[in-house]
Amino acid sequence: MKIEEAIKQKNFPDPYHKAFVNLLYTSNWLVYMESGLFKRHGLTIPQYNVLRILKGQLPNAATVNLLIDRMIDKSSNASRIVEKLRAKGLIDRHECKDDRRRVDVIINEKGLALLELATADMKKFHTDHRALTPEEALLLSDLLDKLRCDKELK
Repeated sequence: MKIEEAIKQKNFPDPYHKAFVNLLYTSNWLVYMESGLFKRHGLTIPQYNVLRILKGQLPNAATVNLLIDRMIDKSSNASRIVEKLRAKGLIDRHECKDDRRRVDVIINEKGLALLELATADMKKFHTDHRALTPEEALLLSDLLDKLRCDKELK
């Protein structure tokens, strides 16, 4: 469905405005779809993101600061997410003996098993929603990189 139909707006001030509205609409659509997918596994999008980061760190643990640096949603509260994942039994959390402010986090077997299931669903979602050729997907990714053009929030 075209953006004009989706939001019932025929005219835009200029092509840039239309592109930004379309980008925001599509982003929200993806978040909505992914939220439903992860909800079946008792996860949120940021929790899934943290589990993926932790899996990528194996066999090493990660600090909360590393998680913050690598998370997609920079507004997420990594400490709160870590505590929720620990309460669900998906990760192990250890205070550093040398620096009590530092917390090391590692994904455990239960977390890896759940991550595998959620990732399989995510891969199926991506396969089912392939409206772009591989070349178009790379072009879109390049254009999104260009749009941010080193103007990301720090």
